[in-house]
Amino acid sequence: MFQVLNLQIFLRVIPRKPVRNDTLFCPPSVLWTSDGLEKDLHIQSNLVTVLAMDGRRRWLDIKKLGSNGRGHFVFVTNLAPCSGVRIHLWPEKHRSSIENEVPASKRIVEVTSKMVQIPAGPAPKQVEPGSQTEQPPPSAFLLLSPEDMNGYNFMTISVASRQTISGRPPPAASMAVGQFFNPVEGTSALSVGRIVHSSYSPEEIFLKEDHPMALTLSFSVSLGLLPVLFSLKTTGCGIKNIGDQIEADKNNLCKLRCFPPVALAWDSVSGIHIIPNIYSETVVVDSSPATWDSHQGAEKTTVLVLADPHCSYKVSLRASLGAATSRFFLLYSSEILGFMIAIILFGLMRQSSAWERDSSVPSILSAIETNLKPKPLMFLCFTPILLFLAFLFFTTQQNPRFGTFLFVTVVCYIVANGFTILVTLSSKLILYVAAILHVFAKRRWQSWEDGTHSPFVRQFLAFSFSFQSLKMIKNNTNIAVAFATITLVCFVHPAIGLGLLLLSHSFHAHSALCSFLGASFRNIAQKKDLYKSKMDNNPILQSKSKPDGLEQLLPMDDSPTSAKSFTDSQLEVFDCRHGIMILHLLATLMFVPSLIAWIQRIGVGQRFPWFVDSALCVGVILHGLLGSQPTASFISFKLPGRRGREVGMSFLYLIGGFYSFISSMALAPYRALYAMAIIGFICFASRILETRGKVRGDISSRKRHWHRH
Repeated sequence: MFQVLNLQIFLRVIPRKPVRNDTLFCPPSVLWTSDGLEKDLHIQSNLVTVLAMDGRRRWLDIKKLGSNGRGHFVFVTNLAPCSGVRIHLWPEKHRSSIENEVPASKRIVEVTSKMVQIPAGPAPKQVEPGSQTEQPPPSAFLLLSPEDMNGYNFMTISVASRQTISGRPPPAASMAVGQFFNPVEGTSALSVGRIVHSSYSPEEIFLKEDHPMALTLSFSVSLGLLPVLFSLKTTGCGIKNIGDQIEADKNNLCKLRCFPPVALAWDSVSGIHIIPNIYSETVVVDSSPATWDSHQGAEKTTVLVLADPHCSYKVSLRASLGAATSRFFLLYSSEILGFMIAIILFGLMRQSSAWERDSSVPSILSAIETNLKPKPLMFLCFTPILLFLAFLFFTTQQNPRFGTFLFVTVVCYIVANGFTILVTLSSKLILYVAAILHVFAKRRWQSWEDGTHSPFVRQFLAFSFSFQSLKMIKNNTNIAVAFATITLVCFVHPAIGLGLLLLSHSFHAHSALCSFLGASFRNIAQKKDLYKSKMDNNPILQSKSKPDGLEQLLPMDDSPTSAKSFTDSQLEVFDCRHGIMILHLLATLMFVPSLIAWIQRIGVGQRFPWFVDSALCVGVILHGLLGSQPTASFISFKLPGRRGREVGMSFLYLIGGFYSFISSMALAPYRALYAMAIIGFICFASRILETRGKVRGDISSRKRHWHRH
């Protein structure tokens, strides 16, 4: 019964012309010659073959040929419907060859209008007149169920006569094959396990001669998610191997006898995909299963293969991992990008939580690693999934299959973690290389300055170092960056303004990392000098050792403990800046397609960015300027209720991460900008309240001391 249902799917979804009482017959303009009954052929087997336009009519006994479960009929041809071939259903035989002359009471029905046109390749060329050519590919097919033929006893297939026109080459070969078949004999169901197993051990199906022309393959997983490499090889066509006949000659002879196979892949979302001449092809449908709006049957695909029953075939099915990988990223790239934003927000939550507990702030990589442990993973990954499924259950009628939806979501989350770690490591490596080169070059520069005795060179170097400090600009950098970025996102393009914000993040992260490396190298040098002085028992060397050039790079307190504290604080600044920089890098990537379109429209006509995009980017900019340091974690507010406790930035990052996670499952990762913008506006409001509190003198003393002098 399952096999019959799969075939009924094609009977329901195949696009057919509407059949009305006044359009049962072909148009009157299509004229047929009146042939005598002596030219009729009576088919005695369940297989009928037409190899030429012979102008004959073939009779098929539906009751006789459709017995033993062979109640379905399929007809494949390259002849044009109506002008080349016509098919009728008869309640009984009639001597007239022109169907319009039959009385209406006989209830003769023409089903030619139900034939479906399919794309076909070029017809094979005839080498010379009278020579045999390869079988042409089919251009139309007809599929009738027992319900369509109910009440009729006979079927006729009328083929028009070939029209010969002098001065032109002979027309291409003509072909038509019809068969009564049992759909149970030509159906194979493939489970997910068999499809995955076929990636290294192909599934093989052997079709002997006189097999059902319609082969139905039911895949329990959508071919839009896991494409399959379909290979069909002709193994025989009724020709026995005689003597030294080679395989190539056998294949050439089979091409003269068997028409090229055709595949029809059906998906509940994308409909029918027709693949002509399918000898070796990757079958993929344009469908996206396991999404929030997918239908219940979207995770399945049914493929109908029409193969010539005169030949025997070897069908090989192999899951294409390369096509599956590219298809996976094509379908779920937006979901993966949204998950990456949620992962960074969860990492910032870890950093803010550590700051609020007066603990050392971990790097963004350490925070992501901590979130991948079993307990945090169960909370951060499965909690939004359950919330999202509960929302779908109460708001929509059609819900995705839970198993497929959960599997795809978890895989996307794991892939997003991998990409996030890769991006974070790459950016951290670039920043470390740049900082090391900067510290090394500056140390060499100062060493060369100390060895220079020219007053002019010393004055020039002092003047250049006064510009390098840029203390006034550093103190007002947030104001300058805010003015420039907000102007760009409001009047030029959001991606350009966010790109300038990324440059600001990279500058501050580079500065903090240089301070950290300089202090670390200086601390190591001091320990070496202290060790040498102890070995030499020279206390004068301990107190009057010449300062290294690195000492001039950074401010430093007298005690070694303060230097260590300064080193740790600079590393915390870098870690926080680095996490915010990755977050805003992902936010900028969302505007890259819009930026490309904007560049292409330069000179044609420009307009200001959308107000919503500008407002969201302003919030992201405020978050980058006011929430990029651990000191922003002092923001706290009390939850509603009598027992509501105070929460800080870690709670905002957690809620923002959940919202980004749920939006990504709904394939709307751009909504993560809403969360970042709201956090930015909250930081801005908190900074205003802090400023007012300082003026009034009621600022809390709970703020953690920041060791940057």
